[in-house]
Amino acid sequence: MAAPKLSDSEYPVSMIISLPFPTQRLASSALQAIEVDTELSPSVRRSMTLTTPATENGDEPQEKKLKQDPDESKSVLQTTYRATTNRMLRVAVNGFMESLGVVLGVMKELDVDVLKADMEG
Repeated sequence: MAAPKLSDSEYPVSMIISLPFPTQRLASSALQAIEVDTELSPSVRRSMTLTTPATENGDEPQEKKLKQDPDESKSVLQTTYRATTNRMLRVAVNGFMESLGVVLGVMKELDVDVLKADMEG
């Protein structure tokens, strides 16, 4: 189901949070875990999607980009918040960060991909 178009005049305060993950699978897991919690306040709207990481110099070879499955390259969880006031935005984002902390903690403890990326980086 598509999210309703949000009017800038109704929700003038906004923030976009982009969170890169090591793999598309982990980003998708985080999205599924967090999106079930709807915003409690009608003064806040949130939309979440998976996107591809932005490359600064286009340093990835073009043939690698063409061979890659478009869905597999979507490893960034992008969350857009819109709110009626700065305070409502702050409260909503704080709640999101708490939920994200729990999700990342579980991934770190239970998921082999996170452990592998943590040891390599």
